[in-house]
Amino acid sequence: MKDMDSILIYGGRVIDPASGLDDDMDVLLRDDRVAAVGPPGKLRGQGKRAFKAKGYIVAPGFIDLHVHLREPGQPHKETIATGTAAAAAGGFTSVCAMPNTVPVNDSAEITRWMQSPERGALVNVFPVAAATAGSLGEKLTNFAALKRAGAVAVSDDGKPILEDKLMREALRKAAMLKIPVVQHAEDTRLTGGCSMNLGPTSFRLGLHGMSNAAESTIVERDIALVRATGGHVHVAHLSTREALQAVRDAKKAGLRVTCEVTPHHLTLTDDTVGEFNTNHKMNPPLRAVADREALIEGILDGTIDAIATDHAPHAFHEKEVEFERAAFGITGLETALPIAITVLHQHFELPLWRIVELLSSNPAKIFNLRNRGTLAKGSHADVTIFDPKKKWTFEASRSYSKSRNTPFDGWSFSGRIVATIAGGRVAYEG
Repeated sequence: MKDMDSILIYGGRVIDPASGLDDDMDVLLRDDRVAAVGPPGKLRGQGKRAFKAKGYIVAPGFIDLHVHLREPGQPHKETIATGTAAAAAGGFTSVCAMPNTVPVNDSAEITRWMQSPERGALVNVFPVAAATAGSLGEKLTNFAALKRAGAVAVSDDGKPILEDKLMREALRKAAMLKIPVVQHAEDTRLTGGCSMNLGPTSFRLGLHGMSNAAESTIVERDIALVRATGGHVHVAHLSTREALQAVRDAKKAGLRVTCEVTPHHLTLTDDTVGEFNTNHKMNPPLRAVADREALIEGILDGTIDAIATDHAPHAFHEKEVEFERAAFGITGLETALPIAITVLHQHFELPLWRIVELLSSNPAKIFNLRNRGTLAKGSHADVTIFDPKKKWTFEASRSYSKSRNTPFDGWSFSGRIVATIAGGRVAYEG
């Protein structure tokens, strides 16, 4: 499929939760917008290029709220070009890039640099800027200037904002600008020297483990500050049943608290670390079976708002060391949808509608990405087309990412991306 001024996607099942649409429909894209959505055959002949989507799901472009593109500063792990190529292969038309770059993205200049066409991005890049200067947790950055430069949220991801007064002020200032504060919920005063979850496996391996309380106490503190400020906290990569319950209670109280969960926390548990497998080392760590079960329930009952990958590429030498010395994190852009289909849809009977909501319309709402996460007329021409029944095997060696640190190499899945269209241009075609 070549880039065209207009593309007619016909014969597919359109799922657009934001518009309340789940039916066989045709979609016409013109330039960089959705020109029309109509009953089968009504738009025939209106596109310069026709794409047959029979048997496929046509969805609003997926949005990943949490990725690490490693630029500036660490191109040996990933570049914006390679990271967005992996995103396109995974069906993501937009990615929100975390600020733990080198140097830290704490300025309007770096924020604009990341979005420059010279970076070679294949999909939309929305920077999440640092909440504090250098992500040192001492002084807030200029939120207004960062937002004007294109930042969609603020966060010290990888590091929590521990100081109560500073977090309160961050929530207050962000609320005035209508952007969320994304919190990496980890009380680092409790996790120093820890490399995995606290439990029988950490005991067997002789490794220091992170307790669930290290996450839940920060979430509970932040919820109390949201109540006091009226701000919006978004809990990144939530992983424990206690933190999930705190979010559930906050939502019932009408507080502006949202959360995301990663595909790997929905799939794996701490016992899969096996014998020091560093491709199972991430932060937050893989948790106990009871935590995974709670997260699944949180998906099913609607408490969890979004699936985000926390795509964290690392070079070979950063993982092929002793477990305690290995870098935290795994890649995840290309396996997110297949995990959602295989685990959530097939095993837990989660409707495809809800999967699309978790990957597109809800992320757009959380970060206030206007005219995205929907196929309504006039919205951005961001479209993800996927085959929910296609069986295939993921091979890390064929990944579009620059790194290969994944626990899912060789796994067989159902659900595969057919095409990704970002801004009316084809970014990926399988």
